[in-house]
Amino acid sequence: MKPTYIDIHAHVNFSAFDADREEVLKRAYDSGVALICVGTHLGTSKSAVEIAEAHPWVYAIIGLHPIHVNPYPHGEPEKEDCDVIRNGEVFDAEKYRSLAKSGKVVAIGECGLDFFRAENPEYRKKQEVTFRQQIELALELDLPLMLHVRNAYEETLSILNEYKAKAGDKLRGDAHFFAGSKEQGQKFLDLGFNLSFTGVVTFAKQYKELVEMTPKDRIMSETDCPYVAPIPHRGKRNEPVFVREVAMKIAEIKGEASSVDFYKQLVSNAEKLFGLKF
Repeated sequence: MKPTYIDIHAHVNFSAFDADREEVLKRAYDSGVALICVGTHLGTSKSAVEIAEAHPWVYAIIGLHPIHVNPYPHGEPEKEDCDVIRNGEVFDAEKYRSLAKSGKVVAIGECGLDFFRAENPEYRKKQEVTFRQQIELALELDLPLMLHVRNAYEETLSILNEYKAKAGDKLRGDAHFFAGSKEQGQKFLDLGFNLSFTGVVTFAKQYKELVEMTPKDRIMSETDCPYVAPIPHRGKRNEPVFVREVAMKIAEIKGEASSVDFYKQLVSNAEKLFGLKF
């Protein structure tokens, strides 16, 4: 049996799920939802792998989020962000390479550039260096990238174009929670990247044209849980089972609201990019 839905970017490894993680994962499985658990630093990458290895229909992505490269910029870190993360993590390729030996690891990330509240040129440079290290690890391991980009789409595209010229189709991945312009979206598509969308599509009208312009075989559904729950769950903790509302809204925008095949397409897109096996 194959899943009906796929959440390609979930943080069920975060402390928001400590009290009921198993129940959350069971709800997803019972509802036909497969998911990819995404790491944000070494600690959450390890827990993503542990969760994936213990559950069917769950895969893992490992990497260092750009906001954790430097001292935490958004006030007090969340529980899962230990004291080391308050001061920033130095990317250790060997430790991530070792984690990637798990057959459940399907990509490197979430990695990229986040220039929101990162005006310091040294902070930005360190993000770029770390992003390049993760691109190089992904190419070495022949894995796709899970990109996190905020206030830095053009800078990210410039770096990716540089590697694309050398690596060709081996450089691939997903632009997670895409929120750039249509023109920037097309540039990612031209580079061979997919675009994924969260529950924000259910209540923010500006995403409609981005969903419309993304080809059916290059679009993916995600929750980014525990954040940005879709309508009708706004204000609640998000969880993977809510990806159904995301998929339904994407299908509606694409004129596929009554098509079961469209949901199969979303699963197929994830299988193709990440090499998932159900």
